[in-house]
Amino acid sequence: MTATESPRTLAHPSRDHIRLEEVLHALADPMRLKVVCALDAGDTEQSCTELQLPVTKSTSTHHFRVLRESGVIRQTYRGTAKLNALRREDLDLLFPGLLDSVLAGAARQVHGD
Repeated sequence: MTATESPRTLAHPSRDHIRLEEVLHALADPMRLKVVCALDAGDTEQSCTELQLPVTKSTSTHHFRVLRESGVIRQTYRGTAKLNALRREDLDLLFPGLLDSVLAGAARQVHGD
């Protein structure tokens, strides 16, 4: 491990390596979509504990990893907390309108509009 590497650093795809099929796969799961909706509604990064999912901790970890590895979210450590942020700028640049459409569709499902 080099001086710049740390076990607390998480791998994220660069903007150029985010692929539509992986983003769609990540967004297709109801638990992951719930996380994305919560991140979009918040103004700041949110910890994994703030974004509680009704699943086991290991399943929750899996969902966050899929979102991170697909390029949908960015995760960073701050102290002992892992903070999550939606990569909206990257997603909007790569796939204009996709995120807004998915979030609007999710809202319609929840509210029954």
